[in-house]
Amino acid sequence: MSTRLNCGYVPLVDSAPLIVAQDMRFAADEGIELNLLPQPSWSALRDLLALGHLDAAHMLSPMPAAMSLGLSGAPAQVDALMVLSANGTVIGVSSQMADAMRAKGWHGGFDDPSGTATPLLNALDRPLRVGVPFPYSMHRLLFEYWIDAGGQNPCAPEIITTPPPLMADAVGAGELDVFCVGEPWGSVVVSAGVGELILPGGAIWAQAPEKVLAARRSWIEANDKAVGGLMRAVWRAARWLDQPENRVLAIEILARSAHLNLPVSAVEHALTGRFATRLGGPPVHVPDFVLFHDRATNFPWRSQAAWIGAQIAQITGIERTHAIAVAQNSVRPDFYRAHLGQMGVDMPGASSKIEGALSNATAVASTKGQMILGPDAFFDGKTCDFGADF
Repeated sequence: MSTRLNCGYVPLVDSAPLIVAQDMRFAADEGIELNLLPQPSWSALRDLLALGHLDAAHMLSPMPAAMSLGLSGAPAQVDALMVLSANGTVIGVSSQMADAMRAKGWHGGFDDPSGTATPLLNALDRPLRVGVPFPYSMHRLLFEYWIDAGGQNPCAPEIITTPPPLMADAVGAGELDVFCVGEPWGSVVVSAGVGELILPGGAIWAQAPEKVLAARRSWIEANDKAVGGLMRAVWRAARWLDQPENRVLAIEILARSAHLNLPVSAVEHALTGRFATRLGGPPVHVPDFVLFHDRATNFPWRSQAAWIGAQIAQITGIERTHAIAVAQNSVRPDFYRAHLGQMGVDMPGASSKIEGALSNATAVASTKGQMILGPDAFFDGKTCDFGADF
């Protein structure tokens, strides 16, 4: 007898592990009937999860911490069971903003955070209007970390929450100067001829946890068997997605009307890492644009959660130590080890690491001795060490 699980997602390419877990029957193999429910916005998904109408959800990586801190909707203890994807986002500007940046010396390109920041911040004589999908998203944390580096941000941006499917309309209507969004919605802006892409999120942090599989703590603790089955199914789907020979089928599955309902070309940009950053421009290749499994992407690192907590404290003014502690408490490496260790998944020797320390792929201590991490560098060369693992 199967267990029916209601799982919410926002139609983005990085919802792929859940979609593949359903379509390739990885969930069914675990005795789970995975009922995927698309949501129009992150706030809608948040509320349905908090109220118990969803069992689990595809969620922005800072959302469990923000919800647990009481910063987003009704307070709810929400935990991240595993990471679904790393990177996969883009930062872009309106066509008018791109022209203003060129007038300030910007030469285009898609890989130069330091060289892009100054023209961006000097292009207008007013605060930038920046569209993000949710107030507590990796998009916003990366953007503000980037423009605040070295104290080069002259005035705080106006952050405007804009659901991903509406980003192109908002840019075209002149409501946004800058947009930060997951694919394929950045490419949709370009295809509409109303904006240009200026950076991938991975250019700011090379291994930023983007989406997580999350659920209410009370549900997790009451449904151990279902949690384990769901995690194993999603892990198998993520591994399948990062195997190059599966990419063509993955693009076809994701583009279906039942899932993302987008042209194959829009999905292909993200899964191949090849983009036209402006309408009619030549394609640019971004290696590892989105990661679903490789480089231990799925492990819920407490150190990544701590970085998220520190950035939330920075943008909200709440006490930093408290924010970090709550953020770390909202990821569950203990469940990851318990449920995936039994199927022989390689586990790191610790649940925290120094973030940003690896400029190249590096072998690290693990249960099977086969784990490769990195690169995970921040664009400014800084590292974040949140202390000993505990």
